[in-house]
Amino acid sequence: MSLQEKLSTMKQESIATKPPEVIGSLLEETKKLVESGIAEKAIKIGEILPEFSLSDEQGNIVSSKEVLAKGPLALSFYRGIWCPYCNVELEALQEIHNDIKAMGGSLIAVSPQLPKYTKQVVKKNNLTFPVLADTDNSYADKLNLVFTLPKKLQEIYTSFGIDLPRFNGNDSWKLPMSGRFLVGSDGVIKNVDVHPDHTSRPEPSDIIDFLKS
Repeated sequence: MSLQEKLSTMKQESIATKPPEVIGSLLEETKKLVESGIAEKAIKIGEILPEFSLSDEQGNIVSSKEVLAKGPLALSFYRGIWCPYCNVELEALQEIHNDIKAMGGSLIAVSPQLPKYTKQVVKKNNLTFPVLADTDNSYADKLNLVFTLPKKLQEIYTSFGIDLPRFNGNDSWKLPMSGRFLVGSDGVIKNVDVHPDHTSRPEPSDIIDFLKS
């Protein structure tokens, strides 16, 4: 089963178990985000990936300059440990991590959540690739990935028990779009796949295809 098939199944199960009025509002607000065109504002193929120096789950600084000096990079953005769709994607990425390394590439995930939750997500999903903390979405903002969750979605998330200010350490209610950038060792972005709809994610196999090419 592909990653997107798994996510679609999760979405249908969620729709079946939550109040229709809540699901209706959730789907409507997500549709508005998609139709707003925010995905088109993300940094484009052919542009140079802005440099980053962010801390991993152990507090070590990971530099994009050092990573790219070793080979191509797959850079994945996720929302946080509280997002089940994100965790399923991280598990799928972990399954191909050894293949990525064997082909000379690197895999890195980035989230705005506080470092203590980053450490938890690594343990929860048995991850062996770096997971970086992007405090206040500072780096994601450079890639034009950040948006403020609409008030209605803030209310829905709160009703689900998702305390975003606690996870991110601020009350901005800002998130990065989920997505992935495939970057050549020259720092040039070769592929961009971002989604305002958090239930849509690029397939991990795309990374392998990229490295083969």
